[in-house]
Amino acid sequence: MTDPGAFSTSSIDDQAAHWVLCEDRGLTPAEQDGFLQWLAADPRHGAALRRHRQNWSRLDLLGQWRPEHGARPNPDLLAPAGPVVRSHEFRRRVLPWLGLAAAVVLAAFVAWPRLSTPSRGAEEAAAPIAMIESQTLPDGSVVELNRGAVVSVRFTAAERRVQLERGEAHFTVAKNPARPFVVSARGIEVCAVGTAFNVRLGRQSVEVLVTDGKVRVDQASPAREGGRTTVVPALAQGHRTIVPLASARSVEVKAVTTDEAEQLLAWQPRILDFTATPLRSVVAEFNRHNPSVHLVVADAELAEVEVSASLRSDNVEGFIRLLETGFDARSERFGETIRLRRR
Repeated sequence: MTDPGAFSTSSIDDQAAHWVLCEDRGLTPAEQDGFLQWLAADPRHGAALRRHRQNWSRLDLLGQWRPEHGARPNPDLLAPAGPVVRSHEFRRRVLPWLGLAAAVVLAAFVAWPRLSTPSRGAEEAAAPIAMIESQTLPDGSVVELNRGAVVSVRFTAAERRVQLERGEAHFTVAKNPARPFVVSARGIEVCAVGTAFNVRLGRQSVEVLVTDGKVRVDQASPAREGGRTTVVPALAQGHRTIVPLASARSVEVKAVTTDEAEQLLAWQPRILDFTATPLRSVVAEFNRHNPSVHLVVADAELAEVEVSASLRSDNVEGFIRLLETGFDARSERFGETIRLRRR
């Protein structure tokens, strides 16, 4: 049994944090008695306990953190969401040294979205409007769907095929020479073995940008079933092509600079790190990554408030909640424009 008297009466918050930790791993019968005695000893204990329980539940979200997208994803970090593995161990490790207030801010606003559960048969996934969706496919490949994008997945023993029905997606392909990975968009096919590339389906064309390795770009032939014509034999890393849907006979391949590639992939989620950065600069960065919304700081004093946080670039709603709860701000919405003011 943990003796509540072991704590100084001047450290109620420490006592509450201790009991929340014990609750998290499960109280023994003896600890339950000690906990009830502590709870009844002072009305302030109950208030502190409620506060720490709320913060503790938010800390769970840290277990869902994913790093910035890389060419070789960690399968554990990118696995479909479910019970957070070893979350209790993780929290016990960070509690002694991580300020709880800072942890809550980081946990609540950096966490990645819950991944969709694949349906039976052909698997279909749609990106939510508010955030980008990242999914791990059965072979370990990772697909990131831009807002509004839809894909269907059909894997066989000989081939891994993904149909891009609408929008834009980035693919990081698990290497398997025996099973080519093919992304098809209205008859234009991108074939890879183990690489990373971005595909955007427009009204009149399909754009392909290779971010790692190389791919082959084909056009399906309507003349015979399963036939195809190679449009670009080898599109290498750092190169881009735009294939017209009407006719793919004349296709230009263009090398892109690092800045151009970053601009083309600006929709992809990233972890934005800010240290004592004025809010006006933070808002400008969010606007750059989220063209579908426009944040405006309509208060000169609020615009100069310094922000120190790590935030997911596409989590606009989480960023606004952070400002409302931690910076005494309020938001006003006018269509796609969100104005931020002091309360």
